[in-house]
Amino acid sequence: MSTFCVLRTRCFLRQVLPGLPAAMQRHYSLDVSAPLLRTQGYIDGRWVSAASVFPVLDPATGEEIARVSDCGPAEAKQAVDAAYKAFHSWKQYSAKERSVLLRKWYDLLTLHKEELAKLITFECGKPMQESRGEVAYSASFLEWFSEEARRVYGDVVPSPARDRKILLLKQPVGVASIITPWNFPSAMITRKVGAALAAGCTVVVKPAEDTPLSALALAELAEQAGIPAGVFNVVPCSREKTPSVGQVLCTDPLVAKISFTGSTATRQEYFLICSQLLLKLAADTVKKASMELGGHAPFIVFDSADVDKAVGGAMNSKFRNSGQTCVCSNRFLVQSSVHDLFMEKLGRAMDAELRLGHGSEPDTTQGPLINARAADKVVHQILDAVSRGAKVLKGGQRLDGSFMQPTLLADVTTDMICSQEETFGPLLPVIRFNTEEEALAIANASNVGLAGYFYSQDVSQIWRVAEALEVGLVGVNEGLLSTAEATFGGVKQSGLGREGSKYGIDEYLDVKYMCFGGLKP
Repeated sequence: MSTFCVLRTRCFLRQVLPGLPAAMQRHYSLDVSAPLLRTQGYIDGRWVSAASVFPVLDPATGEEIARVSDCGPAEAKQAVDAAYKAFHSWKQYSAKERSVLLRKWYDLLTLHKEELAKLITFECGKPMQESRGEVAYSASFLEWFSEEARRVYGDVVPSPARDRKILLLKQPVGVASIITPWNFPSAMITRKVGAALAAGCTVVVKPAEDTPLSALALAELAEQAGIPAGVFNVVPCSREKTPSVGQVLCTDPLVAKISFTGSTATRQEYFLICSQLLLKLAADTVKKASMELGGHAPFIVFDSADVDKAVGGAMNSKFRNSGQTCVCSNRFLVQSSVHDLFMEKLGRAMDAELRLGHGSEPDTTQGPLINARAADKVVHQILDAVSRGAKVLKGGQRLDGSFMQPTLLADVTTDMICSQEETFGPLLPVIRFNTEEEALAIANASNVGLAGYFYSQDVSQIWRVAEALEVGLVGVNEGLLSTAEATFGGVKQSGLGREGSKYGIDEYLDVKYMCFGGLKP
């Protein structure tokens, strides 16, 4: 196999600031086998070039790692047409046949996990350890839904009349438009597509403009697995073409279902199309829609908590992917009696465990933010908090490029921006509280509700708080939640629908009632 070696220099690194290692001055090379480093769109089983290309950058260095076909509305329409054509044959595959193909796809992801992890690190900025974890997480959805494909059961319902039988059948909805973010460029695709293909639907994937390489590598492996042409299509495009491509994917009458996940950075571009406009235009053609629009997760430490475990949970929940996950904790609420101890131990853990650097360095635990705009937002929240009385205990500095020091803030209040808006960065603001009622009032004072976390050893309190938190996912004495076996989705303005678990496949199914009459009793 030939190998692409893309050599880049960290040309914008002029000085090494505290927290950013000298190793960042070296060269970094992306070594990925040729079939997995794809740069064209994938439509109807063919690799398709567009009239223009757009660059994909390594967020750690700012250097170009690839140029990808900049698909437009014409290519998006071709993909929808191909998916619609393929749907009529794909839905006829038996559940076992679809299961076998999904399992082959899973096996290929597992086989190529190291190269897929490199792609994630170089286009997304994650440390390699986290990228390997994402590949395993991504593959787990293909494995899970390969098994769920054979468990799409209907019902036989007792009839009120003796001369008829009542059956409820589950059938695939049709073509699904899949629009995904950059922060999990592989797993966000398989979590949706695994369910869709298991149900018998076909898909058109629009990956984030920052991270199209992982989506295209998935297309290559889908083809190797034997997924038929037109069943899985990928239309990468630039930020400039996103509105016109999104318009096609959200409004084409051949599309029956839209599934959208948007992180903070992408949501500004997609929000009009894929939430307000998506729902409005989906209503015009009566499309099913599911959306995950982020969160503002509270992390509560009660006085009965095991403080050491709470610190470990906080580190996992906040600093994974440098704070760039939809379920990252954003507001840390610590009861007064354990506040000082928690802050002391958390500060020591940050010093001991967090290392900034390029994701390919083995010691790196904190990569860059996805771009300069993301770092600007974190800086803005820090400055706002300090201006209102918060104290910076750790970090607080913007480094070169989009690197940001992990930052610990004390004396945070609910009127600060970091208490009101999702951060999507390595900022840990701590609010002191006195009572359980006060903590719940603060935690629920948000128009979004994706995830929430709390630490307590009081069994009665655990039940009370878990039921009272207005979120779709609750972590009790646990900072890492996501798994293919459980539901993922929020309440309030965090979105609609659920992904993963046995319920995830229902988003891609219709229920048909069949009345079989004229029977002789």
